[in-house]
Amino acid sequence: MTSTAVEFDESGLGSWSDEEAFEVTRERIAEYAAATNDPIPAHLKGDAAPPVFAIVPVFEAMMMPVVEVAPMNIFGRVVHGEQDFHFHRPIRPGDKLVSRAKAIGFEGKDNGSTITIRIECRSEAGELVNEQYLTAFFRNVDAGKQAGEQAPAHRFDPALLEREPLATVAAHVDADQTYRYSPASGDPVPLHLDDQVARDAGLPGIIAHGLCTMAMSSWGVLTQVAGSDVARLRRYAVRFAKMVFPDDDLETQIWKVGSADGVTTYAFRTVRGDDTVLSDGLAEISDNS
Repeated sequence: MTSTAVEFDESGLGSWSDEEAFEVTRERIAEYAAATNDPIPAHLKGDAAPPVFAIVPVFEAMMMPVVEVAPMNIFGRVVHGEQDFHFHRPIRPGDKLVSRAKAIGFEGKDNGSTITIRIECRSEAGELVNEQYLTAFFRNVDAGKQAGEQAPAHRFDPALLEREPLATVAAHVDADQTYRYSPASGDPVPLHLDDQVARDAGLPGIIAHGLCTMAMSSWGVLTQVAGSDVARLRRYAVRFAKMVFPDDDLETQIWKVGSADGVTTYAFRTVRGDDTVLSDGLAEISDNS
């Protein structure tokens, strides 16, 4: 497909969105954990939020800055390219959170262009709970140049594949997974819910939410290398490499890559057979709670 030349609006960079408020309940945490097949008891009971739950309070704020940069007529080509969470503490029931977002940069390429969004989530009192970098990828759109900042790097070293992973974790995408994840996350996009809409978009059928797949990988990593303790997770990042479908069988493969200053770094990927569906996975885990 030939790329469409589009001019992104550089003046839209750097402006924070309006703040969005969100009150966290034990029930909402538990619903999200169940919707992602999370086996960790603290998550299922709603005592502490799974890491990727952090997308839920910021959902309303996170895409608004994209509108300030990209023209509306190309939004049919946008997909979630990458997600990078930086955690200061876990989200807990009773938290009253306030989130805001801004576009910090974009980059044009022949096969598609990216816009990077930085998101801040704070407590009502102003405590920084987490920071996030979302990369929106516009398929077959060439913005022609680079401006501003890009998200922090989190690349997977292919040399890791020459040795056996430290751990592997299996997960299954249930037939009804998207119908459970949609209300739990607040993501109503019909590509995940309406088979005809998905087929009209050129897909073989409904697709799983990328963040649901990311959430499944996260409980795999936590159970294997963090003692199932979300409070130890400092950073969690992936690139969404391929679409995932209901009834897919997935495996997350984890490698230890280093340790410094009380934090151990792991690289991971999630595969479906020979296909990598989550690539460039990076997890930073504190050696102590």
